[in-house]
Amino acid sequence: MEENKEIEVNDEISVEGNDTVKIANEAVATYAGIAVSEVSGVYGMAGGFAGITEAISGKKNLAKGIKVDVGEKDARIDVNIIVEYGARIPEVAFEIQTRVKKSVENMTGLKVVEVNVHVQGVHAVTAEKNQENEVESNEE
Repeated sequence: MEENKEIEVNDEISVEGNDTVKIANEAVATYAGIAVSEVSGVYGMAGGFAGITEAISGKKNLAKGIKVDVGEKDARIDVNIIVEYGARIPEVAFEIQTRVKKSVENMTGLKVVEVNVHVQGVHAVTAEKNQENEVESNEE
């Protein structure tokens, strides 16, 4: 007869006996970052020292701009973004909250109780950039 396996989430998952699996905050942040990168209207992530790490390693840090606080069985996530000019911020924020919650819960088994979206800026195309684009299109 098969016994039920008890799973406990406390920054680590215990599976029958002494075997454990730890879920690092960075792993949760990476899942959240991937979910955010799929949302239309997000220009990029803001905050953190990821820019230096990316420049040195040449790899994109998917956890950039994301702060995770993992409790016993739940997680709170803060996302710092820069939106594209013209994007409706409430719609972008709601989509981020929905996707991050679904992704992190499905991949980790943690219950996401908060996804706070902090808009740090707006990426706007400057008048100079528009003029350059017009000149390039006129030359073709």
